[in-house]
Amino acid sequence: MSPLERRNAALRRFAISLTAFTIAGAFLLGFEDSWAQPLVALAVAYPLELALETLDAWAHRRPPRYRGGGRSGFVYYLLPAHITALSIALLVYPNARLMPIVFATTVGIGSKFVLRVPTPTGSRHFLNPSNIGIVTTLLVFPWVGISPPYQFTENLYGIWDWLVPLAILGAGTMLNAKLTGKGPLVAGWLAAFAGQAVVRSAVFGTPLVAPLLPMTGLVFFIYTNYMITDPGTTPIARRPQIVFGAATAVVYGLLVDLHIVFGLFFALAIVCTLRGGLLYALALAAQRERLPEAQLAGSLRPAR
Repeated sequence: MSPLERRNAALRRFAISLTAFTIAGAFLLGFEDSWAQPLVALAVAYPLELALETLDAWAHRRPPRYRGGGRSGFVYYLLPAHITALSIALLVYPNARLMPIVFATTVGIGSKFVLRVPTPTGSRHFLNPSNIGIVTTLLVFPWVGISPPYQFTENLYGIWDWLVPLAILGAGTMLNAKLTGKGPLVAGWLAAFAGQAVVRSAVFGTPLVAPLLPMTGLVFFIYTNYMITDPGTTPIARRPQIVFGAATAVVYGLLVDLHIVFGLFFALAIVCTLRGGLLYALALAAQRERLPEAQLAGSLRPAR
């Protein structure tokens, strides 16, 4: 399987999983969010993605990326926007209002075109789109919260309390192990999360079960398999993946100690921002090294 085929397969399964979970939540699981939230998020994400890509292509005098590959290429181009929109609709709880959903989706999609770091082949975004949309909304609208964790399994009873979370955990684990290659990141995240729980328990004298309890919830499974492992904004190499996952857990522990709520989302935003700053600094350093070489090469050219 080529890298492009692997990427498309991962995007397809991410999108199908989130779509199925959204539909099941509305009709079976008893989600308290409005049915209008995912529809509004998608109605904002699709045209905004296409409009910004068209504008960016015009500014850089290149063809829009959604034009390559025919109809299937167009669909695959929109899948990241689809995933961003549904992730925001699932996790943001704005009561009965829809404008925070519009705002979060706009920030998430827009961040991919505005906040970028240079690369040898151009540039790329470094912030997880859905996460930065959620974090910005929480900061701008203090009355907006995160969907209550109990709603994800509110209508489940008996053995289904175990089967549904295990199915989501298993599907996400297989997806990251086989297609996204983010197994080391997940391992670093889980190990460091357990580690920070042990440290906090020892320092503050609290029962160990309290800081470990989030690891047993469905929200933690979704966050671990579908948000922190975003292929476009996380490292590719094994060791940087482990560092990225561990750093997110450490920052989360510090935020909890500072009594900052919604620490999972803020921790990921902080680590992505720090990684983006590091990538930008490395790109500038590489550019400065190439510049004297180019000047030297120009000075050594024979005069005509």
